[in-house]
Amino acid sequence: MNIWESIRTAWQSIFANKMRSSLTMLGIVIGVCAVVLLVALGQGFQTNMKTTFESMGASALYISSSTARTITTVRDLTLEDAQALTDKTVAPSIAVVSPTLGQSVNVQYSNNNATSQATGVTPVITQIRNYQIDQGRFITDQDLTARNNVVVLGYQTALDLFSSESPIGKSLRVEGIKFQVIGTLQKLGGFGGDSYILIPLTTMQSKITGGSNVQQIAIKAASPDLVDDAIAEITSVIRARHYIRPGAADDFTIRDMRETLQSMQQTLATFSIFLSSVGAISLIVGSIGIMNIMLVSVSERTREIGIRKAIGAKRRDILLQFLIEAAALSFTGGLVGLLIAAAATSFMGNIHMGPPGGAGFKAQISLGIVILALAVSIGTGLISGTYPAYRAARMDPIESLRHE
Repeated sequence: MNIWESIRTAWQSIFANKMRSSLTMLGIVIGVCAVVLLVALGQGFQTNMKTTFESMGASALYISSSTARTITTVRDLTLEDAQALTDKTVAPSIAVVSPTLGQSVNVQYSNNNATSQATGVTPVITQIRNYQIDQGRFITDQDLTARNNVVVLGYQTALDLFSSESPIGKSLRVEGIKFQVIGTLQKLGGFGGDSYILIPLTTMQSKITGGSNVQQIAIKAASPDLVDDAIAEITSVIRARHYIRPGAADDFTIRDMRETLQSMQQTLATFSIFLSSVGAISLIVGSIGIMNIMLVSVSERTREIGIRKAIGAKRRDILLQFLIEAAALSFTGGLVGLLIAAAATSFMGNIHMGPPGGAGFKAQISLGIVILALAVSIGTGLISGTYPAYRAARMDPIESLRHE
């Protein structure tokens, strides 16, 4: 027989025992489906994390007051602290300094209400965070100096309050105070979501929170290679300003986005390996099922094997026939598992996966996943079918013809 005859014979054998073949493929279906879904979710999560960290600045640093209980005295961060970090004589590795102050607020326009995260910012925040104007303009130095009641809306907040209506120039109320909308931002995505508003930092301090403190100071290093130098300079300046004695713990923390991203990637990799083991176990069970059913098939078709050998079939022909049959079983199971995973991924695309108010993330099936899934399923069939095929090829034709 040539290879095409072997393939045709293999499919005839599979369709002749539909129920048995279906049950045999079940383990492969579950294994491939589980592996594809987990990889797709992992890729979607990684893409989302990359988007989130890119929006926060790849070489950005964020300073905030320490919450450690071991520190008895914690000084709040101030505008003066931020101003000190702009001095190039003591902090040459720092390019941009932008203090921020955030609070959850109620925003109202007409009969529409939304709960958003209000953040007081300075104009230079756009050099650190990936804020892109969709309509209107961003906050200016003049807004900051005059403490203007102006607001820039995040994508989701603009949608919640104004739907398809243009918000530019409209008035809304933030915690009961009237503000004018001067701009809207493009969709950021990521776990941070888009339910937020931005107002001038000075307006936030004087009219929303009160006081002169800031919650966080965002820093951008002069280059990615100078991030470590920037951390050292920040530590030196803030310790001096907060009168921290040598040997005493810092009363502030510096969040390095590189370390956070690396930590998240390591956690995700460990979690993916753990979950992928579930799919691997299903594939092993499926391969055992294929091997078992192929051994049964060899036993049932002993006389057929004897007849084929008697009319000229060689060992390699018998070996090839049963290997193709095992691979066909496994490939079909892999294809069904892949289709189920694709359908599940499409369904999950319509479901929010992420924290409340966040943008969530979507599972992503790439061409590489498809090729890998089908290759693994065929490989599983070939490996599990090797012994039964070898056993069939080694059968003595005379003894096979005598088999009842």
